[in-house]
Amino acid sequence: MHMEHPATSHRDEYTHGHHASVLRIHAWRTVENSAAYLIPHLQVGAAVLDVGSGPGTITIDLARRVRPGRVIGVDASADVVASATGLAASDGMQNVEFRVGDAYTLDFDDATFDVVHAHQVLQHVGRPVDALREFRRVLKPGGIVAVRDVDYGGIIWSPPSAGLARWLELYRDVHAWNGGEADAGRHIKRWAREAGFTDLQSSGSTWVFSTALEREWWGGSWAERATESQFAAHAIESGHSSPEELRRIATAWREWAADDDGWLLMPHAEIIGRA
Repeated sequence: MHMEHPATSHRDEYTHGHHASVLRIHAWRTVENSAAYLIPHLQVGAAVLDVGSGPGTITIDLARRVRPGRVIGVDASADVVASATGLAASDGMQNVEFRVGDAYTLDFDDATFDVVHAHQVLQHVGRPVDALREFRRVLKPGGIVAVRDVDYGGIIWSPPSAGLARWLELYRDVHAWNGGEADAGRHIKRWAREAGFTDLQSSGSTWVFSTALEREWWGGSWAERATESQFAAHAIESGHSSPEELRRIATAWREWAADDDGWLLMPHAEIIGRA
């Protein structure tokens, strides 16, 4: 989710961008596979804010689980908001809406929501504690924040691949150049405490890509992202890579996807915090 550029970092920009290859991955996300830790805390009738809602699949799933409670998704991309709005309409969901918004300056009154949810958002912002303070501002007393972020420092795969090793190194460099923190997962508990949240519950979960279909989908998406998405543009603009190297990385992803032994794990940290 793109944010205003803070003075404390070079940039504060969404590393992935909104290329079709990125949106295909994001549209796969549901509460079950990306926010299961939140399920026990969802109450019928709750007011929920989903920050960085993207294509809206998690947001719409949240709306199904709390209806007739109201769910609002905010994202910085007007095109993505329009797409998510169309998806909600096609699903006949009447208790969800999507708006353009900024995680640092949410356009809501104090004490508006029972739950503020953010999936894979804090890794992309230069001032995560400030964002969390803003989440806390719009929460009702006793409301909860639910945050889940990947930690790229813990990604493992098989079989060994020099191309994927270079991809991970490059991804972390580009992420930092954009003002984010690729290893956000290990920091979110500390950030939440600094933002004033108490009664923190920490957990973790993983995504694993192993079947032929999963490898084709994940590896194929990253092969395309490596050369066509905003990530590729940023890798070149920042001086960290070249078109030739990005093509080699794309090839490495395709080779991994085609290997019957291919396996990849992405670890995620999760927190539930009380306002």
